[in-house]
Amino acid sequence: MSRADRRRAKSGPPKDTASLLAAIATARLPAVPPQGADRARRILTAFVEAAARQNKPFAEILRDLKSGVPAVTVARIELSQAPDDPGYACAEGCAFCCILPGQDGGTITESEARTLHAALLPLAGQPDGRAWHPRACPSLDPETRKCRAYDARPTICRSYVSFSAAACEQISQGTPAEGSGVISAHITALHVHAHTRAVLTGVAKVATYSLAETAASAVEGADIDAALTRARHRPRELEDEVKRAAQGYAAARAAG
Repeated sequence: MSRADRRRAKSGPPKDTASLLAAIATARLPAVPPQGADRARRILTAFVEAAARQNKPFAEILRDLKSGVPAVTVARIELSQAPDDPGYACAEGCAFCCILPGQDGGTITESEARTLHAALLPLAGQPDGRAWHPRACPSLDPETRKCRAYDARPTICRSYVSFSAAACEQISQGTPAEGSGVISAHITALHVHAHTRAVLTGVAKVATYSLAETAASAVEGADIDAALTRARHRPRELEDEVKRAAQGYAAARAAG
């Protein structure tokens, strides 16, 4: 980094593209491993530089960063390049992975929450996954157990894989089991979003949201503003999810 960039980074919250790039270069992420932080830094730098070349207004770049567009975009690219493993046990209608853990049920970005809500809102009032299982994702059809918002599903759903349907069923009952977990695309997205939050401190609140609460709000007919308010996480949830996802990734690699 040049001396000028270091001065920009110390001059306070980013006010333009140059100071934003300087903030990306200097932001520190204690919860993210160095390799993950370096990759997140490169991804965000490339995103902002590409936006600048397209003459995007600075306010629009900030809005994209805040809503998680870079995190989701890079995860989609990574997923598209990852070949399906012939050992995966995933199949339509299995859905044990859609019985959501805890009270949260998955961490997603604002852009993912908006996309999911838009896909589910037309289904408001219809029976949802909770008619099959009380902790099932509201996105599910309770009869077929298929996702009714499949094309709008968040990164965490796209990144979850299993080598054992029996393990998924066991996990859904609250008992740990080896054989399933997330692949690296979800972790990449989390690292990028965590880096974005560090960069935009003092500029914008970079939130995460509950998948379960977002889906429930949509199928119950709530508008997007009410849904985001209901689903918004406490700030620490992103850091906690970074740690949980790393553990899940390790488990999936061990099983594979």
